[in-house]
Amino acid sequence: MTDDTTLATSVVTAMGFNVNGLLEHLKDVPDSRQARGKRYALSFLLGIIILAKLAGQHKPAAIAQWAKMRQSLLVKAFNCQRDDVPALNTLRRTLADDLVAATLPVVLSRFLHETYGGQQSEQVTLDGKTLCGTIPPGLTQGEHLLAAFLPAEGVVVAQVAVEAKENELVAAPQLLDRLDLRGRVVTGDALFTQRNLSVRILSRGGHYLWPVKDNQQRLHQDVRLFFLPPRKAPGWSIQPLPQTVARTVNNARGRLEQRTLTAVVDETGFLDWPGARQVFKLVRQVTTLATGVVTVQEVHGVTSLPPERASAAQLLDFMRHHWRIENSLHYRRDVTLQEDGTRMSNKHQARAMAAVNNFIIGLVSKLGFTNLAFAQRHFEAKLTLALAQV
Repeated sequence: MTDDTTLATSVVTAMGFNVNGLLEHLKDVPDSRQARGKRYALSFLLGIIILAKLAGQHKPAAIAQWAKMRQSLLVKAFNCQRDDVPALNTLRRTLADDLVAATLPVVLSRFLHETYGGQQSEQVTLDGKTLCGTIPPGLTQGEHLLAAFLPAEGVVVAQVAVEAKENELVAAPQLLDRLDLRGRVVTGDALFTQRNLSVRILSRGGHYLWPVKDNQQRLHQDVRLFFLPPRKAPGWSIQPLPQTVARTVNNARGRLEQRTLTAVVDETGFLDWPGARQVFKLVRQVTTLATGVVTVQEVHGVTSLPPERASAAQLLDFMRHHWRIENSLHYRRDVTLQEDGTRMSNKHQARAMAAVNNFIIGLVSKLGFTNLAFAQRHFEAKLTLALAQV
């Protein structure tokens, strides 16, 4: 196998994206293998893995079987000098290489950016995920990754590993340092509501929007004061603070959900928190239509965004879009791409496979698909027909 890995034109056309451009980018992944015994170009091995996953094959064994069943077609389509395809152990060794695991996410992200543009949307969401398939039997901890996700684009722009003796707060600065934060809004759960992280984001030209809970007890108490009814007594009263309110109502899947966000500007600098400009209270009321049961959840928060930059409606949008990382990324990786059901004892293999999964989700989003499972069926059908025409 030479390094001049290309696919037949019929395959490239059928897949609906520049596969040869992807293979060209994959040549930038460093190859740490010794020249002796090197049977396949690294870009070919990674290309097979990505095409197989696009076609709905998720575990290394299934990817190897998929390639073996199409051996003659793939050899011809890739113009291979060898007449066979990589075996399971070859694919596993490829994914388990530490250089592959470290550089593959960067290369795949660069391909998406250079081919489709974007990756400049305003909101960046931070959230971590444990790869359940890496948890050894009898233990509770496995490989944990922290991602920076663009909910407006469905793309992971960076991801770092959270080492065993660390937590997400240790990894977050490393992740943010990989991003251009100028003009961006960073959102996360209450774990990230930390002074040092807020200062770091502000120093990089960005803004933060954090929920506030009792892990920052003093801040939580102070934020809640903005929403208490004004005190009154005979002959005097305190004027209520100016508030802006935004509301959304959604009726779906037998539930009526109403979200109401009230924002108040901290005009006097009352809060002892770096860069704080506004506080907010978000009330989420959900009515189960079949039973009439109503549940109410109240969340407080703080942001460095000034009111002229972010109204109550915009703050509500940021909060709603933050949770897209659960449905648009984590759920798809866990369920559709079967990440949690794939046993991986090697941490580098797990990180490389997570990078491929992130790429699949981002690519499908860029190509205009909203249903990942449907997109995979589409690619499998198109690829099968195209290979038969080579």
